[in-house]
Amino acid sequence: MSYTLNKAKILIVDDMKPMLALTQSVLKIFGFKNVFVAGGGEEAFEIVCKEDPDIVITDWMMSPMDGLELASVIRRNPAAPNPYVPIIMMTGFSSRLRVENARDKGITEFLVKPFSSQDLYKRVVQIIERPRQFVDSGTFFGPDRRRKASADYKGPRRRGKEEKEEENNTPKTEEQKRAANILKKLHEETKNISN
Repeated sequence: MSYTLNKAKILIVDDMKPMLALTQSVLKIFGFKNVFVAGGGEEAFEIVCKEDPDIVITDWMMSPMDGLELASVIRRNPAAPNPYVPIIMMTGFSSRLRVENARDKGITEFLVKPFSSQDLYKRVVQIIERPRQFVDSGTFFGPDRRRKASADYKGPRRRGKEEKEEENNTPKTEEQKRAANILKKLHEETKNISN
């Protein structure tokens, strides 16, 4: 599916300039016109506060603020204009433990280096077409970590039934309304150009 991405804003964060330039070039080929770059977490957070990007793509291993710390700041700092912004984590480490750790810190998608332009495009499309609800449990704030429905689970809050019921409901709290509006804005900015 093709999308118009020229109004969406995207931020790339990586301390390796060649990787930053390559990712920026690929995103511009996809049609992103508003691509911001940062060489580290502190600079990235300044850009987040100033530009309010629609998507953040960050490397994991950076110093002094790494990608996980950046995600935590974006999700928890009141100065961040959009704590619901989708965050794609880029890393050369793909062990299950690392993926789960990133997911538990509020990362939306995971992209293993080296990656192809197709891999990057798939993550962007995943964010647009299948936005995830946010969870705030006090100890966790980020996209719903559940990805797969388990046929083995028989509990009262079985996924599937709950999600169908939620689809028919409108957001109730101000935070849910704000998150729904942000996701709607991102979807509108990337409407299918084939229509």
